[in-house]
Amino acid sequence: MLQALRAGAHRALGFASFSEYIGRLFDYTPRWTAERLRVTAALEQLPEIDQALRDGALSWSAVRELTRVAVRETQGVWLARAKGRPLREIERAVAGRIEGDTPDTPPDPALVRHVLRFEVTAETLALFRQAQAALCRDTGGALDDDDVLLEMARRVLGGPADAGRASYQVALTVCEHCGRGEQTGRGEPVEVGPEVVEMALCDVQCIGSTDVATHVGGADAAGSPDGEPNKAPRAKQDVPPALRRKVMRRDHGRCVVPGCSNAVFVDVHHIELRSEGGAHDEDTLAVVCGAHHRALHRGQLLVTGRVSTGLDFRHADGTPYGAHVSAEDVDAYVEVHKALRTMGFREGETKRALEQVRQRAHVGAGVEPVLREALFVLSEPRTACATPARSGASRPTCPEVAPLQG
Repeated sequence: MLQALRAGAHRALGFASFSEYIGRLFDYTPRWTAERLRVTAALEQLPEIDQALRDGALSWSAVRELTRVAVRETQGVWLARAKGRPLREIERAVAGRIEGDTPDTPPDPALVRHVLRFEVTAETLALFRQAQAALCRDTGGALDDDDVLLEMARRVLGGPADAGRASYQVALTVCEHCGRGEQTGRGEPVEVGPEVVEMALCDVQCIGSTDVATHVGGADAAGSPDGEPNKAPRAKQDVPPALRRKVMRRDHGRCVVPGCSNAVFVDVHHIELRSEGGAHDEDTLAVVCGAHHRALHRGQLLVTGRVSTGLDFRHADGTPYGAHVSAEDVDAYVEVHKALRTMGFREGETKRALEQVRQRAHVGAGVEPVLREALFVLSEPRTACATPARSGASRPTCPEVAPLQG
């Protein structure tokens, strides 16, 4: 198939595309064809993995997963990790890692994708497409599958109508030592990215520590004098309910991002990050929808200023929000933001470093020059940027976690 693609066999036979040609010959879907071609092309650069497939030491499915991350220099360590292991373990080892990573590279939860499959009637399909269009109108832009399903799920879990409380209730457990977060879905913990933790810290109810010793009395544990278990702490709204209601009334319960009319499901965002000392100041709190809230913490959307003097929204490359932008430049800054967060730099210092990079005219376009300059900024004597909060290479264990709701 790869030889036929490179020879342009489909064009010689009058087919519009190679996937159409293969589909007519073998009834293969375009996705099936594209995946086989991807793996075959990758194996040309991975002779050790290719030989393992030929010898039957690894199955096709196992090799397919390894080609997502292995390069010529790392194929040996991936082969050693995969041999003798079931496919499910190999999939878990690859998840959250990118090409060039090793099995020991700390995984990035934001890279992990989960597949949902539905078989529906024509009526359900039509309604889903209408709902998708409505969500795009509410948020003022295009949404990918992940954004659409997230917004739908959040609206179903709409929670209390009280404007003084967080809009929805999901349990998020955050380690007090390393800051990693897990969200529970039908009894199974799923690790989430750092931007999700930051979102929760903006608008959250905190339950407190889940350490049993904290809540059980006795001679060797904190508790009541008679040895009776202490009562579990009550959930506490981080943003004072009265202040949250005031902010919601001020912003008319609608996302403040220009062009967004979403008022169905919104959060309160701290312009000065709560995780880095931001206070519950009415002038630095703003109502945003779920999609724009994620974009703010992912570095895709930037906001500066105060509500009283006007908020300034910009794209990741620094251009005014809604203006014509270069997709390549925006993607570069978003990828560098993600890379620095993966390295352990906190969200605030990452944004401050990238802001300095945007102001330097000599920085070229693309991920590599932006990342290089950002690391240079972060390596300078710290005035505005702090030392990384944690490092993936020496991440501490997580003996105690604190669950959050919001």
